[in-house]
Amino acid sequence: MRTTQLLMPTLREEPSDTEVISHKLLVRAGMIRKVAGGIYTYLPLAFRVLQKITQIVREEMDKAGGQEVGLPIVQPRELWDQSGRWQLYGDEMFRLKDRHQRDFCLGPTHEEVITAIVNADVHSYRDLPLLLYQIQDKFRDEIRPRFGLMRAREFIMKDLYSFDVDEDGLDISYRKMYFAYSAIFERLGLDFRVVEADSGAIGGNVSHEFIVLARSGESLVVYCDQCDYAANVEKAEAVFEPVETVTECPPLETVYTPGRKSVAEVTEFLGVDPARIIKTLIYMVDDVPHAILIRGDRELNEVKLKNYLQATEMFMAPEDMVKEITGASIGSVGPVGLKIKILADLEIQGMSDAFCGANRDDYHLAHVLPGRDFVPDAYADLRNVEAGDSCPRCRGELLATRGIEVGHIFKLGTKYSQAMDAGFLDEDGVKRHFVMGCYGIGISRVMAAAIEQKHDDDGIIWPMAIAPYQVIIVPVNVGDEQQVECAERLYRELQEAGVEVLYDDREERAGVKFKDADLIGIPLRITIGPKSLKQNKVEIKKRWEAESELVDQDKIVDVVLSLIGKA
Repeated sequence: MRTTQLLMPTLREEPSDTEVISHKLLVRAGMIRKVAGGIYTYLPLAFRVLQKITQIVREEMDKAGGQEVGLPIVQPRELWDQSGRWQLYGDEMFRLKDRHQRDFCLGPTHEEVITAIVNADVHSYRDLPLLLYQIQDKFRDEIRPRFGLMRAREFIMKDLYSFDVDEDGLDISYRKMYFAYSAIFERLGLDFRVVEADSGAIGGNVSHEFIVLARSGESLVVYCDQCDYAANVEKAEAVFEPVETVTECPPLETVYTPGRKSVAEVTEFLGVDPARIIKTLIYMVDDVPHAILIRGDRELNEVKLKNYLQATEMFMAPEDMVKEITGASIGSVGPVGLKIKILADLEIQGMSDAFCGANRDDYHLAHVLPGRDFVPDAYADLRNVEAGDSCPRCRGELLATRGIEVGHIFKLGTKYSQAMDAGFLDEDGVKRHFVMGCYGIGISRVMAAAIEQKHDDDGIIWPMAIAPYQVIIVPVNVGDEQQVECAERLYRELQEAGVEVLYDDREERAGVKFKDADLIGIPLRITIGPKSLKQNKVEIKKRWEAESELVDQDKIVDVVLSLIGKA
């Protein structure tokens, strides 16, 4: 492709309405343009990247036994009512009515549709297992679309659904997808980690996320420095080391703490470590008030709490509700004498001579001993794991890093097939429900994540496997016949050798061309200038390296093929 024929509207200035680096660079590199909040047009360079990601994904899905299908974007409410998710999915679902006032939605996911299809056409255990996938647009009405393609309202996704006769079959399908996903991200050339994850609204009891490591990532993951344990903070298990029961602790004492409500204010006033504070949070869980206890230096993990209580709706009680329930304001609440359900983090049972709110404004209690002064209804793992904590598998030290979720695999079991009464006849002619799995990759999100991980001050650094073009040829002066002749010949020879090459034939200054080449992230740049031509050489530069090298013209095709892995 010649740049004079390419739609590549690069920008020198940073767009004012962009936040993260991938958004900034995709706009500056002339790859995407905003149509509305969270909705984008993919211009030619970006579309080539998406096609390459899609092809790698498709090849690995097919290799694992997947069969590609095309599912409808517009889905009828009836299917979602069968699964019980029409109301549960919430405001993120784009809902619409047809001319007959029947309810439909734009598919945010396709569990209902695929389950209905398989139920209609698969009747015997002999037809299983099945691995069916699609690659298409999904729609989610994000309350605040942001970060460009990272949190968009329309995005491209690959989702595969497995159907098996039993849990053993599901284990096999799950492992296939686990290894297929690992192969995909290795082929994409990205630094990634597989972590245990919470299943969220999709459901199921086992899931893993595939995280592309990047300092700007929204996901915080912890991993062990001794074994292969890794999990996102929503799922990471906290280790509680049992301690000896304290038998001696001074009696409770009421302490005046005027105007001190936060942990920081109370600890500073009392001169104690935050680890000695019992923090009491009031939550409404399916309309029932709960007191949640967490150590003062820890953070509550709401996902763990919601999963433990199997809650449908849960929220932290506002000030007026807390006052009505406890008689005290937020920051002065404690578990002693509280007449509601109390759920405590595991670490609470190891505390002694602690401090907590006195359920009386401007007062706290000292010398609090769990088990003596209050008894929780239950202890559970409710806190966020932090770097430096012990690994739940081997007791090694956990480290923390940030990343971007680009893939998620779930064991659904019979969550959807049972709700929709979808099944098959087993060997004995008895109807059984399909045992299902769900496996998704955000295609457009992968493109953004690759940029978040691989860029510098000059622009994008595409991995070779997904770069829009592998090589760009830049003659310093297109008015020089010798340079143009060399560029045309190399352009032709590289194309004939199967190389994806972009030829910058614009009448622009060399500096402008170099800046654009770096901005759009082409891995290899061949520069043709008067000095190198005198030596019958051209200059080749790798995008990820500062220095270039001179190569004989008659060897450049072999060198390029070697660098892109085609030799």
